[in-house]
Amino acid sequence: MTSLPKTEVLVEALPYISQFEGKTFVIKYGGAAMIDEELKETFAQDVTFLKKTGIKVVLVHGGGKEVTELSEKLGLSTTFVRGYRYTDRETMKVAQMVLTGKTNKNIVARINRHGGEAVGLSGIDANLLRVTKYVEDGIDLGYVGEVVEVNTSFLDFLLNNNMLPVIAPIGVNEGCEAYNINADVAAASIAAALRAEKLVYLSDVAGLMLDGHLIHTILQSEADRFIDQGIITNGMIPKIRSASKALDVGVAKVHLIDGRVKHALLLEIFTNEGMGTELIRSSHNTPP
Repeated sequence: MTSLPKTEVLVEALPYISQFEGKTFVIKYGGAAMIDEELKETFAQDVTFLKKTGIKVVLVHGGGKEVTELSEKLGLSTTFVRGYRYTDRETMKVAQMVLTGKTNKNIVARINRHGGEAVGLSGIDANLLRVTKYVEDGIDLGYVGEVVEVNTSFLDFLLNNNMLPVIAPIGVNEGCEAYNINADVAAASIAAALRAEKLVYLSDVAGLMLDGHLIHTILQSEADRFIDQGIITNGMIPKIRSASKALDVGVAKVHLIDGRVKHALLLEIFTNEGMGTELIRSSHNTPP
């Protein structure tokens, strides 16, 4: 009898494993799951498990906490505008060093210890993420890029050769200057370009909250309206806006889950109840 709950979990997961085999998932990895040692380990196990079930996994990571810490040690101030980090030239150097270096390679090494066949990249490699300067409502955010092109041929080559791309959110413009990209936005841009089955945001919130209650499912039009009404604020704004754009061009579903919960990724993907918020396409919006 003690094995029954585990058996039920496996049986519940089976239809999802069959449904998603060969599909592409883009996962944005951030928050406590990137800091706590136990959570880092279980996340590496989770993405490796997804890959072993036949899902094509693309991982885009954050690392803002490490960028902020090193910036402070170097005497650089940190400013956020509407959920985006203001990035001057010196901060850009720090972001590139941290994200494409230690942070990226540590994630790759941990996944590969579990047999995930991960490869570390940034948007600079093979012009993976081409950007233009991002300006919001006339506000200059410095070296912050807006993704205008994703080298999907490069990603398809890696995925079709059983690799797991781990991408630092640094892109380049036409002049090959490096720009910082909000990791949520980078993940959504990649998911949209690949027409991914799922875009998953792993962060330090349970999902989308309204009056203290978790919203399990929400239409993109309703979420957009919550932004306009000031109900959704700060760092959740880039997530929702980028997720909505991804849904518009063909991403099937977007998930917001709590990375502070062990195996949150598997619980969301392979169980009937899930554990976070799923953002779905409005009925009047159909992909091209």
